[in-house]
Amino acid sequence: MLETTHRKRRFAGELKAHCHPIKAAIAVLCLTMIIMGCGGEQDAGNSETAAVENAQDYKGTIAAVGDSLTAGYGVDESEAYPALLEAKLLADGYRFKVINAGVSGETSSGTLSRIDWVMSTLQPDVVILETGANDGLRGINPDVLRENLGNIVRILKENDIQVILAGMRMLPNLGPQYTKAFNAVYPEIARDHDIVLIPFFLEGVAGKRGLNQSDGIHPTAEGYTRIVDNIYPHIVEGVKRYLNR
Repeated sequence: MLETTHRKRRFAGELKAHCHPIKAAIAVLCLTMIIMGCGGEQDAGNSETAAVENAQDYKGTIAAVGDSLTAGYGVDESEAYPALLEAKLLADGYRFKVINAGVSGETSSGTLSRIDWVMSTLQPDVVILETGANDGLRGINPDVLRENLGNIVRILKENDIQVILAGMRMLPNLGPQYTKAFNAVYPEIARDHDIVLIPFFLEGVAGKRGLNQSDGIHPTAEGYTRIVDNIYPHIVEGVKRYLNR
């Protein structure tokens, strides 16, 4: 840009020395318009090319579907696990866009009710399904959770979408019978539908001071970093299943 400006000034000086002042002024104006026009077209072309190249770089789309644990309640969206996961995948050469499709407070019934919207709007190739914690906290019958998860997974698979199921475990204060029934749902769904299972989404984070916010439930930014490290091998397995389908 600096060199272009110098060229324009030098050319203007030559015009003033050899031409009529009015004609010289007109010529300088035309020269300026040509330079600006060419530069604008080049910048626009570069931007368009970059956008196309970026779009082509992605090999697929991952929708992180879930509740507040996915949405990133209490932290910046850039600190929630979907954003951290995308950065880690890209760094390792897995060109996947990860979309945060978390809704705070959602139960498995809510997830089931919007799964068609997720598919039609986000058009994911892979879905990380993290839901059910709010079912457990509300004491909802584990059979309801089982049916909802089964229907969600079935719908996704029927639409040729790879599913990675994030397992949950319930607090023991609801009683051993409820806790056992709840915890058993996720392995059963993964086995019955032959999908990748993250055994426990909050492994190494649940109950850890410093990794959870003051409510003791939602992870801190550091907690989400730990979560991504823990779930990453399972995500890569799901991605590879999609790529090798």
